[in-house]
Amino acid sequence: MKKILLAVMAVAAISFTSCGNKTQQGEATDSAVAEVNIADEEADAAIAALTANLEANDANKFQEVLTSVKDKVAELIKANPEAAKQYVERVQSFLKENADKVKAVIGDNAAAAALVSSVTEIEPASILNSITESATDAKDAAVDAVNEKVDEAKAAAENKANEVKDAAKQKANDAVDNAAANVKKGLGL
Repeated sequence: MKKILLAVMAVAAISFTSCGNKTQQGEATDSAVAEVNIADEEADAAIAALTANLEANDANKFQEVLTSVKDKVAELIKANPEAAKQYVERVQSFLKENADKVKAVIGDNAAAAALVSSVTEIEPASILNSITESATDAKDAAVDAVNEKVDEAKAAAENKANEVKDAAKQKANDAVDNAAANVKKGLGL
């Protein structure tokens, strides 16, 4: 009976242990999905604010919302590029669908027009590519810096070795010269 109980407990322990890793992986996946969902909610909020300002015909408030959209994109790019991509796509879709209304509201406001252009010109696919490229560039720069330090260390070690070797040669030459002088002195020369 004890053997059966121990076997059941061992199986239970193994199953709990193996489930723990799956839970952690599931939590990481759930976290990424949650961030994308939060980006969707924030995009909805931004779109609602943009819509309200379009209906109110308020170019200054529209510009403020676009500024916050641009700041949010920068924040999301750092935190979760996939969420940033989703956010940009949603806001761009709204701006493109309502391009005539946007132009009518912002009119000659150059700053608002520039913000609309900057938001609509972002390539969502390039967000992920730029993150990958900057990571690769950073890695290459780090490798170059490490290689440079290794080369400097090699050169310093070679210089030190040459100094020690030259000092040893000098001591050996001095010892030979002293021995020769002692031999000459002993011979009376």
